[in-house]
Amino acid sequence: MTPHETVSKARWTEAMRALVIEEKALTRQRDRVTEQRRALPWVKVDKDYVFQDANGPVTLAELFDGRSQLIVYHFMFGPDWDEGCTGCSLMADHVDGARQHFEHNDVSYVTVSRGPIDKLLAYRARMGWSFRWVSSAGSDFNADYHVSFPNGERGDGVFYNFETRPDPEIDELPGISVFYRAEDGTIYHSYSSYSRGGESFLTVYAYLDIVPKGRNEVRDGQMTDWLKRHDRYEDDGRTGSAAPAMAETA
Repeated sequence: MTPHETVSKARWTEAMRALVIEEKALTRQRDRVTEQRRALPWVKVDKDYVFQDANGPVTLAELFDGRSQLIVYHFMFGPDWDEGCTGCSLMADHVDGARQHFEHNDVSYVTVSRGPIDKLLAYRARMGWSFRWVSSAGSDFNADYHVSFPNGERGDGVFYNFETRPDPEIDELPGISVFYRAEDGTIYHSYSSYSRGGESFLTVYAYLDIVPKGRNEVRDGQMTDWLKRHDRYEDDGRTGSAAPAMAETA
């Protein structure tokens, strides 16, 4: 860690005042971006997507669970994977505590993956989560929202995060999509975020960003893979399948 100057409380307060000005500017910029996000135009959802949950087939409309707004997390868990992506698992660790609040504010939440429903539910039970998880296997949903790229279909690149990118050499990438259901039953796609856009939902990063070592991802000039699934921190090495960590492309 870079050595830090030790100063008087007065000089520290002066430095903090300068930082607070920057933090306030960032807060105001975030507020402006939030307003722009809510003002985005919408796209009508014309396809009748059908998923699989623990009780059988379920439609996109049914995932709203009687509410008008739906958050979908595109969780990286491919058909042949034995466990979910490490980074997506970190994201999932943040959901249930918040979910009990936003469900009372007309917002439902569901995680969607291409993996078979039995694997998804087994992994959810292992990790101790309780949010709804459905399988999009056999559906165009993941392809239509640009988060799944099966080998052989990637060609010279993929369309991800609203631009064409080189082949990521991986079938699944993360993202979040938001939908609105009108009183007449019409469903609209209002927003999607991919790649590092998901960091705003990771409270653990917010905490790490205020401590001296930060995220501690670079050590001796090299990126480190410190993150593990929460039930694997006691392991000396990786266990299970080699499911990749969440993509960190900018």
